[in-house]
Amino acid sequence: MKPSTDKQNRPWIVGLAASSLIALLTGLGIGVDTSHSGFSIRSTATREPEQATTTRGLADFVALAKKLKPEVVNISTTQITRQLDAPDPFDQRQRFGAPFPQGPLNQRSLGSGFIIEPDGLIMTNYHVVDNADKITVRLSDGREFNGKVVGKDQKTDIALVKINAQGLPVAPLGDSDQLEVGEWVMAIGNPFGLDNTVTSGIVSAKDRQIGAGPYDRFIQTDASINPGNSGGPLINLRGEVVGVDSAIFSESGGNIGIGFAIPINLVKELLPQLESTGKVTRGWLGVSIQGMTPDLAASLGLDKAKGALVNSVVHNSPADHAGIRTGDVIVGYEGKEINNPNDLPFLVASTAVGKTVPLSVLRDKNETTLRVTIEKMKDEEVVASTPERGNLGLTVEQITPELAENLGLDHPRGVVITAVASDSPGEAAGLQPGDIIREINRKPIRDLSDYRKAMESASQSKSVLFVVQREDNTIFLALRKEE
Repeated sequence: MKPSTDKQNRPWIVGLAASSLIALLTGLGIGVDTSHSGFSIRSTATREPEQATTTRGLADFVALAKKLKPEVVNISTTQITRQLDAPDPFDQRQRFGAPFPQGPLNQRSLGSGFIIEPDGLIMTNYHVVDNADKITVRLSDGREFNGKVVGKDQKTDIALVKINAQGLPVAPLGDSDQLEVGEWVMAIGNPFGLDNTVTSGIVSAKDRQIGAGPYDRFIQTDASINPGNSGGPLINLRGEVVGVDSAIFSESGGNIGIGFAIPINLVKELLPQLESTGKVTRGWLGVSIQGMTPDLAASLGLDKAKGALVNSVVHNSPADHAGIRTGDVIVGYEGKEINNPNDLPFLVASTAVGKTVPLSVLRDKNETTLRVTIEKMKDEEVVASTPERGNLGLTVEQITPELAENLGLDHPRGVVITAVASDSPGEAAGLQPGDIIREINRKPIRDLSDYRKAMESASQSKSVLFVVQREDNTIFLALRKEE
């Protein structure tokens, strides 16, 4: 299930308003004191004063909404395309082969944004303004302006829009690293075109990876976020923007209380480049990595599954020049520990181009430090033999010239998996038909003879480490054998 975006008619859920909560508490016999910024909850029944509890800030939503609504804007975009009009059965020209008439088609979408500079600089999502031919920004007081994209970054789904205005109220940017799971937050936006809609909820989780891009590390919230909320702010009880509402998770297209916001600290790192150049320049290391599993860690002789496993190194890249090899496990970058493979792309991307940094890698169970000079990331980076069936559920064949041609290989060398039995160790490990086996337990596999010897040598092991080529990718897979 993939998270949806506004352009995909994505869904979201409504939070409980403070006034409704106060009414509910009163109806249950609980008094509410709203005489100051927070409010205390007390039972109307007789109880000791020291037993009274204080709940922070729910009534603050009223004050926050009044203060922050002017800082949130409605963004509507129009994309003009041309399409072939449907044929009219009564149009005589069609009977004589005349072309169908063509006309413009205006595709419209709605989103939100918030003002970050008094001279009309607005933050929103990339997907809100992507490919827009016209951008209209409407302020909370009803004024409308033509907007222009002055900076954008697709990888983080962030864009800057400029309008010709002065003296606008500015949304203060907070510190998303200080957010706590369970903390109250508020979202303001324009769901379904309903201007200045306020919803509330809590932070459900942090550092969520949802497959939206290489740098996704979202704040998850149950505050209601719906189509039209994209680009709007997620706000803490201090009135600071801590996230940019971006996506939801839904099975039905409706809100189920799982929304995602881009952490504002990630956005703040990009702002200077977006304002000055209109785009983001990122550092590039030149490796492809994958996560570690307990089986992979055991196969590599590691005590625990940590770090980023290098499954390929780009030729003539910074990693190649520094001596990083396929099979290395990167466990440290510039003094920062790499526990999760998703940590590495963030750190490399934020490194200044040309800077040399220390890199800690585990190789053959030993940790070593390499020094790598980061380069600029480019925009585009990112059967004649008899099959054998083993007790691991794999059916393999020698790669012949004919098979190599069918597989698009330059050389007829190696062993290819042609079938994987259901419920077998091979299937459990993730091996697939079409995978070309390059190594078994770090021994190169050039033909069936190498395959048989490697499997015989691994017969006493509880797990077997496979290195396979799958299309253009090199993948490490640990296979646990049946007892």
